[in-house]
Amino acid sequence: MAIITLTTDLGDKDIYQAALKGSILKLEPTVTIVDITHSVAAFNVQQAAFILKNSFHYFPDDTVHLIGIDTVYSEHTRYLAVRYKNHFFVGADNGIFSLMFDAEAQEIVEINIMQDLKFLHFPIADVFVKAACHLAKGGALTGIGIPVTAFEKKMNLAPVVEKNTIKGSVIYIDSFQNVITNITKEFFSRVQSNRRFVLYFKRNETITHLSWHYNEVPEGEKLCLFGISDHLEIAINKGNASGLLGLNLGDSVIIDFQ
Repeated sequence: MAIITLTTDLGDKDIYQAALKGSILKLEPTVTIVDITHSVAAFNVQQAAFILKNSFHYFPDDTVHLIGIDTVYSEHTRYLAVRYKNHFFVGADNGIFSLMFDAEAQEIVEINIMQDLKFLHFPIADVFVKAACHLAKGGALTGIGIPVTAFEKKMNLAPVVEKNTIKGSVIYIDSFQNVITNITKEFFSRVQSNRRFVLYFKRNETITHLSWHYNEVPEGEKLCLFGISDHLEIAINKGNASGLLGLNLGDSVIIDFQ
């Protein structure tokens, strides 16, 4: 079964989603289209990378992931198709691949499909769709592009360790207003080494206990846990952590180990 997922900043009130999906079905009527999200903030490559990095591995091998973020045509923009961990990714070479991938890509090509001039301002419904459908039908990467060895590099902001302290930051706020940091479970465990800790963030708020689930504390109480993304989250049980705790993207969090 051929699957194409969509991760875009197209929203849900305009014609763009319909144009994209219709273009796919016109080329490949039997493909299964799965919306990962169309609610990425406009041109926000980091947000799209976080969402796709933490969701693509739930899909079967050979799934094709079409990424419609910051794709506007320019003479300096390359469009790439990439095979990584037995999945295919089609997107602009704007740094998103380096933000998503933790290991080397298996294969990379620069897409050389001719751009239809009537889609010049909307290449994801033309070049990207043609590339994604080719791959969904089992076609080789070299059938749509020229092999290349690298893509544009961007760096995720990493937490730092100073003596007995981790300094991290907020990298994502989900639709429940849970606050997700750049501190992974593996990183935290390695530094913690079974020691007690105090998590500090805005307004002199502190948390001293890791929870296993959100309702481990009374409703309205704050907590921290490692969620489905394996990143440390600050949440409020059935509450709005970002708004009530004053935490926004880029804000600092500090963990002291005792």
